[in-house]
This record gives sequence, structure tokens and C-alpha cells, in this order.
Amino acid sequence: MSWSLVLVQDNIVAMMLSSGHSVTTLDLGASGINSKQALEIPHLSDYLSPLMEFMASLPDDKKVVLVGHSFGGLVISKAMETFPEKISVAVFFSALMPAPNINATTMYTKAVNATIAQLGTSVTYHNGSTNPPTTLVLDPKYLATSVYQLSPITDLELATTLVRPFYLYSAEDVSKEIVLSSKRYGSVRRVFIVATENEHLKKEFQRLIIEKNPPDEVKEIERSDHMTMMSKPQQLFTTLLSIANKCS
Repeated sequence: MSWSLVLVQDNIVAMMLSSGHSVTTLDLGASGINSKQALEIPHLSDYLSPLMEFMASLPDDKKVVLVGHSFGGLVISKAMETFPEKISVAVFFSALMPAPNINATTMYTKAVNATIAQLGTSVTYHNGSTNPPTTLVLDPKYLATSVYQLSPITDLELATTLVRPFYLYSAEDVSKEIVLSSKRYGSVRRVFIVATENEHLKKEFQRLIIEKNPPDEVKEIERSDHMTMMSKPQQLFTTLLSIANKCS
């Protein structure tokens, strides 16, 4: 089984490889080691392009397990709509999970506004103060209390040094890019992984997403913060492995 993970920690990759699976990790636009800066990807399609190019490059007879974390849920939703025949299962890992009957723009806007409202979160106005903000950067204190609160301190310290601005895409851009149908998006098997102590995407919000758009299966990882790959790596590995084995 081949994997494409929108976000995963190196030790998860190592465990998946040791279990006999091939893994592809992708850094989306202005994320991870992707060299582009936030202002160089002013359209959502720019942000999505690494995954879309990867999916297009797969042979027609190749299928992947696609994993999206947090905002990555919108990203894999686009791939599900565009390449449903190349995905054996889509895993929404504490992620935004839109649907043909659930507006992706509304979900995205609510999530962004909730993040902006957090104390210490900073935004920039590269198009002028009378226009909407262009980028967002999470405050280190917010990372410590709501994103990495159960993760090892070394992971938090590393994250605070590597945090990068996130481009705030317009509602019009999101509505144009994330258009889902029951025929294509709806044909792909979905699994949702709940992180029970997620303070960034709270459990109640995750449950609401699941209720409005029921996946084929729901799994929980107890005592896990938003960054489950750091706070509960072994449990995440076991969960992902069970999903992969069921699809193989």
C-alpha cells in the first residue's frame, strides 16, 4: 500500500516504512521545507499544487491512502473530487471535512476566524489595512496551550522556531477551488480520526463535522492534542496501520 500524507512526523514515516508500506510526504506551498513563501502562493491552487501534481503523476492503476491533518482536510477533499479512482481511503485526521452539502468556504472561514480570535495570533495586511488580512502567524503561547499542550517540550520548542505565516485565502477563492460532488468525492471511503484533547480543533467541533458528514468509520486517539503525531505517535501509527491493512 502506498501512502500520501499531507502532514506527518518523521518517526511515523519510519514506522510505516518498517511495516512494509511506502510513504510519500508532501510539504504544501509555504509549508515545512517548501521553499515558497506565503506571499508567493496567493491562490489556493498554489497551496494545493504539490498534492495535485503528485496525484496526477500516479499511474492509473495505482491507489493511495490519503491522509490530511487539520486544514489538510480541505486539501485531500480537492484530491478526492479530482482523482477518486486513485484513492483507496481518505483519512481526515482531526481535519476539516467538507461535503457536497456542507459548504467548504463556510467551514474554512469559521476555522480561520476562530484562530484569528485567539490571543496573540498576528495577522498582516499586505494589501492595505482597509482590505482583509493576508497572512496569519500563531502565537508561541497559543501553540503551547492549545496545539502542542500534550506533546514533548522539545517538539514545541522546535515548532516555535519553525512556525511560518499561513496565507489567508479569500472566501471566493475557496468556493471556486473546493467544489465537491457525491459522484466523485462521495465515492471515496472516508475515515475520521478524533484527537480527544485537541484544543485547536476542539472535540465538539470534530464531532459536529462527523455528525453533519458521517464518514465510513470513526476512530479516537485518547489524550491526544492537535499534534497527535507528536503527543501520541505510537497510537497514531497503530491507527493508520489498521486503516491501511483493512484497505489492502
